[in-house]
Amino acid sequence: MTFPIWMYVVVAGIFFSAFMTVKTSKAERKAEMDYIEQEGQVYIQRMEKEKDLKMKN
Repeated sequence: MTFPIWMYVVVAGIFFSAFMTVKTSKAERKAEMDYIEQEGQVYIQRMEKEKDLKMKN
């Protein structure tokens, strides 16, 4: 059984779209985790500064 060439192109496009969705999702998740970690470090530094100020007073 043979299929028209456009059907192969459509199926290839579906697989490519799925691949790019997974790849983009993984990259976004990593970027989000990096941002969260950076914000956490800022929060920890601020808490340490406040702790030092309380200790000095």
